[in-house]
Amino acid sequence: MKSILAVILLFFSTAILAQAQLPQDYFQKPLEVPLVLSGTFGELRSNHFHSGLDIKTQQRQGLNVVASAKGYVSRINIQHYGYGKALYIQHPNGYTTVYAHLKEFSPEIEAFVKKRQYANETYEIELFPEAGELQVEANELIAFSGNTGGSGGPHLHFEIRDGSQRPMNPKMFGFNIKDNRAPIIDGVYAYPLDEEAHVNNSRERQKINLTPLEDGTYIANEIDACGNIGFGVSSVDQQDGAPNRNGVYHIEAKLNGDRVFTLPFKRFSFAETRHLNQLIDYEYYSKNRKRIQKLFVEDGNPLSLYEDVVNKGELHIQDSLNYNYTIKVSDFAGNQRVIRIPIQGMQRNDIPPKKEDKTDYFAQANQPFAAEANGMDIYIPKGSLYNDTYLDIEFRENKVKVHHDHTPLHKNITVGFDVSEYTAEEKEKLFIARLGYGNRPTYSSTYKKANRFTTGTRNFGEYTLASDVTPPKIWPTNFSDGQWISSNNTLQVKISDDLSGIKSYRATVNGKFILMEYEYKNNTLTHDFSDAVVTDTENQLKIIATDNVGNSNTYEATFFRKTS
Repeated sequence: MKSILAVILLFFSTAILAQAQLPQDYFQKPLEVPLVLSGTFGELRSNHFHSGLDIKTQQRQGLNVVASAKGYVSRINIQHYGYGKALYIQHPNGYTTVYAHLKEFSPEIEAFVKKRQYANETYEIELFPEAGELQVEANELIAFSGNTGGSGGPHLHFEIRDGSQRPMNPKMFGFNIKDNRAPIIDGVYAYPLDEEAHVNNSRERQKINLTPLEDGTYIANEIDACGNIGFGVSSVDQQDGAPNRNGVYHIEAKLNGDRVFTLPFKRFSFAETRHLNQLIDYEYYSKNRKRIQKLFVEDGNPLSLYEDVVNKGELHIQDSLNYNYTIKVSDFAGNQRVIRIPIQGMQRNDIPPKKEDKTDYFAQANQPFAAEANGMDIYIPKGSLYNDTYLDIEFRENKVKVHHDHTPLHKNITVGFDVSEYTAEEKEKLFIARLGYGNRPTYSSTYKKANRFTTGTRNFGEYTLASDVTPPKIWPTNFSDGQWISSNNTLQVKISDDLSGIKSYRATVNGKFILMEYEYKNNTLTHDFSDAVVTDTENQLKIIATDNVGNSNTYEATFFRKTS
C-alpha cells in the first residue's frame, strides 16, 4: 500500500513541477456549464492529433461561449469544413485561445464579420482584426456554441496555443474536469524489429495475452523472444459523465526498472501532426480500425512529443536472459493502468522469415518514384512515404490502381491521365475520381492542362476518369414560389450534386447579393432575414449552384414579405 501511495505522489509531484511555469488560474472555462469532455488533447484522429478539448454542450446548440481570459480577437475564420466558425483571442500573457464549431458570434463580432462578408460577397472568410478593434474581458460573451464545419455533433472545440501557435494541453492550465476512471487497455502487441528478431516463434506482430489482477494491474503470459523487439499498446480513457473513448495523457515504459520510453501529450506543432501515422501501427488501423501506439521510435520519425527515449525504445533481447518490461498508461488526473510483461530470451533458428509482398515497383522514402503505362502516370515525391515500400500498382484500361490504403502518405502524390482522345466538349465534363465503396467515383481535385489531367492526393487507391454532365439540384425547404413568408426568420434551400460535388453557389434577391450559410452535412443554404438586406415587399430570389466540372443550375422564385 505504501509503495502504491509513493508512486501516486511521485506522479502528482512530477505533474505539478512540469506545470509550475504555466498559469494555473489565468484561463477560465469557456462555457457556463460543467466541463464534460467528448474529446481530449492529443487524441489520435485520422492523420492528426486532436489539438484541444471537445467540450459537450448538452446535445444542443446556442450555449453562451465566453472569453477564457482578457484579450482581443486576433483572427476570425469561417469555412464550410474544418473548424466551421472559429474565433481566436490573443491574450496579454502571450497565449492564444481558440473557440471552434460555433453557431454564431456575439452581436458586436457578428456585425463586424457580416459587414465584411457582404463587402466581399462571400460566406467563407478569414479576418485579422487589429488589436484595438474587438477587445474582450474575461468571461465576456463572445459566441454561441454550434455544430458548424467538420463537427460530428454539437460541442465546443477549445484550444490554448503558445506564442508559436503550437497547441498545448489545456488541462495543464488548471481546468477542473472530473475524472475518476482509469484508462482502458484494449490490447498489447509485440513487434520483431529486424530480420533476426522473433517473438513467440514468429517474426510477425504478436498480440500478448493479458490477465487482469484485482488491483487493476495486468500481467502478461511470459513471452519468449530474441533480437531487437518493440511493443505497442492500444488504450483509451473515459472520464466522468461521458461514455466517449478519449485519448490518454501519458504512456511510460520501463525495462528492468529503467525508463526506456515516455510519451506525454503536452504540446505539438501543426507541422508535425501528420507524423501521427508513424506513431501508430497504420496498417493495423486501416484493417481493424483500432490504433496501436508504438512504444518505439522508427527512423525518420520527428515527433517532438517523445521524452526519455533510450535506444529508440527498442529492446535488445539476448538468449538465456530474463527481462521484465512494464507499461504504465495514465490519464491527466493520475488514474493509471500498469501492464507487466515477463520476457525470456530464447534464440530460435527454425522460424520462417517474415513475409514480404514484393512487386515490380519498389519506392524508397528518401527518393522520388515514377511509373507510367497506358497513358497513365504516377509520381511520388521524395518524403511522401514514411518507409521504403514495394508498391502494388496496376495500369488497366482507363484506370490505375495505386497501391492500397493500408500504407499512409505524408505528402501529395500525383496521378495523371492522357486525355488526348477526348473532344474539347468531353474534357470539360471529365474529372479524375477515386473509386470508393462499390466503385463509387469521388471527385479528386483535377488540374486540367491541354491533353493531360492530373490530381494531387494523399490517399493510395484506385483512380479513373469520370464524366459529370448533370447539374446540381436546388429546391426550397421552408417556402414556395409566390408565397408570403413574413413570419419566416430564415430563407432555406437545399443544394446537392450526385457526382463531382458542389464547387460554388451564389444567391441574390432583386439583383442584390445575399449571404447564405452552407451546411454541407445536410446540404442546406440558409439566409437570415436579420441581416436586413431584404427590404422590399415583392422579392425575386435567384440562386446559382455550380459543380466541380462547371455544370450550373439556376433556381428562381418570388416571395413576399411585409415591410415595416
